[in-house]
Amino acid sequence: MTYPNTQLFIAGVWRDAADGKTLAVFNPATGQEIGRVAQAGIADLDLALVAAQLGFETWRDMPPIERARIMRKAAGLMRERAGAIGALLTQEQGKPLAEAKGEAMAAADIIEWFADEGQRVYGRIVPSRGNVAMRQMVLKDPVGPVAAFTPWNFPINQVVRKLAAALAAGCSMLVKAAEETPAAPAQLIRAFADAGLPSGVLGLVYGNPAEISNYLIPHPIIRKITFTGSTPVGKQLAALAGKHMKRVTMELGGHAPVIVAEDADVALAVKSAGAAKFRNAGQVCISPTRFLVHESLKNEFAAALVQYAQGLKVGDGGTDGTQMGPLANPRRVTAMAEFTQDAIQHGATVALGGARIGDAGNFWQPTVLTDVPLQARVFNDEPFGPMAAIRSFNTLEEAISEANRLPFGLAGYAFTRSLKNADLLTRRVEVGMLWINMPAMPSAEMPFGGIKDSGYGSEGGTEAMEAYLNTRSVAVMNV
Repeated sequence: MTYPNTQLFIAGVWRDAADGKTLAVFNPATGQEIGRVAQAGIADLDLALVAAQLGFETWRDMPPIERARIMRKAAGLMRERAGAIGALLTQEQGKPLAEAKGEAMAAADIIEWFADEGQRVYGRIVPSRGNVAMRQMVLKDPVGPVAAFTPWNFPINQVVRKLAAALAAGCSMLVKAAEETPAAPAQLIRAFADAGLPSGVLGLVYGNPAEISNYLIPHPIIRKITFTGSTPVGKQLAALAGKHMKRVTMELGGHAPVIVAEDADVALAVKSAGAAKFRNAGQVCISPTRFLVHESLKNEFAAALVQYAQGLKVGDGGTDGTQMGPLANPRRVTAMAEFTQDAIQHGATVALGGARIGDAGNFWQPTVLTDVPLQARVFNDEPFGPMAAIRSFNTLEEAISEANRLPFGLAGYAFTRSLKNADLLTRRVEVGMLWINMPAMPSAEMPFGGIKDSGYGSEGGTEAMEAYLNTRSVAVMNV
């Protein structure tokens, strides 16, 4: 499929940047330029902001059932176009075609769930303490135009989680998507435009991230900020938003622990955690990274995980049978090399991988490190790549203490046959999402988000809707 140049979407029109500037887009499997993306300037942002305000005023007043019809139509278009959208996503991001198509299909499910949920935004009547002629009401209103900042690792998923909840609540949204992966989110926005979404309700821009965030966040038209990305950048944006009293949802970095208890089913743990580890070449915010394995199972688990990783077919995501594609950009290859060298210097053993594959593209071997000391960087900083770091523990309390040691608290995994252990893990592991005896299975109806330095707010479940609603108290006395 021919890769297109990507334009901005402002006031219902696909357009080039006002000054004509563009940025290059590269295929991570080849390192070759495949297209260009428009680079928005301040003039483009001003147009987009005015459109977002007008779009909000239209969308806010549309009955929820009408909003739901448009959203459902957009979901249907995403399903119809999933194959073509997936092909574009693979070209620009690198993930295997099956994963890319699955991301487009999953977007449709998320849109439909929130389309229905938007029809259940209820206020309530509160009985008066005194005069029966007084009616006390709690109202839920959309917060207003939203600025969304999204990353390159899941260019569709990370946009749709934000826009589906925002649209269902009655908000408009201006999306600043990733310049490295522009075509896939553009196709998501196109599905809504083709479904009949009113002009200005959704906008899409690309450009200099710092310039755009520093302009949009303080702007009086924008009433809420939602961001997915690294913790350091998230803290900067949250501080800027706080300075201007803007509502914020932050889905930030993680460093997910995997606790394999003494009574765990090793085969299940390897199958579940292994699939999650190497999905999207490990470039997943909820990817398992710190493998804490009971001393009695350490060798068995490590050998089984090595065998699993050895069986993965690594290659161009567009090639049939590929199970793990390239890293998304050269920066990740450099980071993997640095993590590996640091682990070796601290005494870890490279049980598998640890090196780049070939000279073309951004390919890295699935990597398993064993006997990793706590001082190694990989046990303190999120690797964000196909690297599993293993160390052992003696007691479950020791493992939980290590799982909670870092400031991150996004996701965690655990494997045990004991209900007692499962209960302890449920209560004590400090993460926003915990999966026990299973791989990660996020869904539209469940909260998605972290605690501690991994952010706050949710991008799933009814909790996600609350982030886009103001709660107002109104009392009326009949006279």
